Amino acid sequence: MTGATDRRWHPVRMQPVHVWIRSEARDTERRAPVVPADVPVLLDAGFEVTVEESPQRIFTDEEYAAAGAAIVPGGTWTDAPHDAYILGIKELPDEPATLRHQHIYFAHAFKGQEDARRTLERFRRGGGRLLDIEYLTDADDKRVVAFGYWAGYVGAALGVLHLAGTLTAPLAPMAKHELDAELEQAGKSGADQLLALVTGARGRSGRGAQRALMTAGLPITRWDRQETRDLHKLALLGHDMLVNCVVTHTPTTPFVEHADLQHERRLRVLADVTCDVTGPTNMLPVNTEITTWQEPTRRLHDGTPDSPPLDVIAIDNLPSLLPREASEGFSADLTPHLLGLADEGGPTGPWRAAARAFDQAMEEPEGTQGT
Repeated sequence: MTGATDRRWHPVRMQPVHVWIRSEARDTERRAPVVPADVPVLLDAGFEVTVEESPQRIFTDEEYAAAGAAIVPGGTWTDAPHDAYILGIKELPDEPATLRHQHIYFAHAFKGQEDARRTLERFRRGGGRLLDIEYLTDADDKRVVAFGYWAGYVGAALGVLHLAGTLTAPLAPMAKHELDAELEQAGKSGADQLLALVTGARGRSGRGAQRALMTAGLPITRWDRQETRDLHKLALLGHDMLVNCVVTHTPTTPFVEHADLQHERRLRVLADVTCDVTGPTNMLPVNTEITTWQEPTRRLHDGTPDSPPLDVIAIDNLPSLLPREASEGFSADLTPHLLGLADEGGPTGPWRAAARAFDQAMEEPEGTQGT
């Protein structure tokens, strides 16, 4: 088996760089990492662009073909040229058991999440590489591309609709103007009298959450690093809804623990945008499972004589409910960085940062990731 030291990135410039946009395995995933309008940017730079057929993607196969991409059947990335970058959004299908390509997607496999060990072992066996989009960072260690704004927007919106009693299941993708109309109606029906707390308020997700809450007219309490560091549990429990937008790589004091549910509280809804429900940095350990489009909410506590029931919304692909807007914004940010894959001497900048994160994960003794 190839050792970890041999897995270090030894870049060789490829001509042309081949980006292969795969279809998504998850049937509720509607987004695209690169939209048809941005395909010509890659083609003009000398890239080869292949797009797999997908009946669920918000953009049609015909739109990609018209933009100049080569169209191939869904799921054929396993037979793609060895040097192709396989680009997606969410998790890969369970097969094949070995991964030989360089994959670009949100894997959630470096922080001990559920299935992290199995994911990394697939790359270990096949000799492939994972360039996790979450770890594309600049010199200041800030992420350069994310769906965060729209995750925050949708997560807060669903929380508002649930509080207003108008959230219906199963959920379905919609356009932003449709969701805005529902938020405005919820506000007129009394939701504007409820109190919402946004943690991580200055980040992408926090800004998106605030915009949705403002559309509904809810009063907003904004907490960022200082407030979450000096955590005031009683103040937190005094809100109707908590929208959690905090991302942390270091375990710290959770926002809501099981013991908190025995206290007198106003809190009724947890909208967990971060959705790190299986990792050691879960800020809402009262919940350890995602919710779904089919069942978007789950009851965590039936309440007490002094406190209402508590429900959670923890959907891990929130932006896919606004797939067009989310994809267009993400593609605009990602496409310029994809051009960096063709840099002389090999990919640089954020791609090197993502490669380092992968190398560090792979240097752990085999079988320890995710434990």
